[in-house]
Amino acid sequence: MSRILITRSMPERVVAAARELGEVTYRDETKPMARDGMVAALGDFDGILTTLGDGWSAEVFEAAGAARCKLLANFGVGFNHIDVEAARKAGVVVTNTPGTVTDGTADLALTLILMTARRAGEGERLVRAGAWGGWHPVQMLGLHVTGKRLGVIGMGRIGQAIARRCHFGFGMEIGYVARSDKTLDYPATRHESLGALASASDIVVTAVPGGAETHHMVGTPVFEAMPDHGIFVNIARGDVVDEAALIAALEARRIAGAGLDVYEFEPEVPEALRALENVVLLPHLGTAALEVREAMGLMAVDNLRAVLAGEVAPNSV
Repeated sequence: MSRILITRSMPERVVAAARELGEVTYRDETKPMARDGMVAALGDFDGILTTLGDGWSAEVFEAAGAARCKLLANFGVGFNHIDVEAARKAGVVVTNTPGTVTDGTADLALTLILMTARRAGEGERLVRAGAWGGWHPVQMLGLHVTGKRLGVIGMGRIGQAIARRCHFGFGMEIGYVARSDKTLDYPATRHESLGALASASDIVVTAVPGGAETHHMVGTPVFEAMPDHGIFVNIARGDVVDEAALIAALEARRIAGAGLDVYEFEPEVPEALRALENVVLLPHLGTAALEVREAMGLMAVDNLRAVLAGEVAPNSV
């Protein structure tokens, strides 16, 4: 019988589906695994259902030696917490859950765009503090979203879903940067550089994967190129953005505001960022809807099922 490890708390449907595949050890905890636990797991289990925060580094694979584990089935589309090359050398397949996260993450991006542009977080804090003095014509004026220009950094599934919502829902003009031109069902302009995109956009959203290639790709030059009424939103990975540069731009009012669901040193959020009124801060809620998390987990289980049966994984990375 195959031995399976689930490294974090999961929806009940996901755990039940995994139990159909073999003997499951369920680590029903919210914190990531420690290094020693990961080293041991590679030798103790045939398949591991893992997720963001579990740091499968080259050193972990090296310390584990010959791995019993055949598969790291990642719960999520992003896998920059896994050294994929080191896993391959150890004979461990790595999979992810593409497609399942697209709509949930795009919806969350719209949440941040609207909250930031219309100063919703700031307004709620005002009401909760008992400091609201009543309506007046120039109270908390924000950015009117309809008809504005959206710039998308990364035009994969999620970037396209965000752009589609903004174009058809709010009549926005769409611009993007990507490695190649995209065939889309709405008009969009591909820009040659981040600076060109930033200067041509009222709202800039990041939708690129994490990793060495995208580390700090958004920094001071992007914020300096944006208009001073501009809104910046990050639903990608925290280290895509130079957080210190973002804080400086917000403090200087170089841009009007930012909406963040991810952070460079997550879960640490700098006090300087938390102190700012012109930023909306969410605790990584991009896929935090039960049906989305179930779909992610069930896809991860499908990958486990295939590899443990000696078949090709549907979603290898």
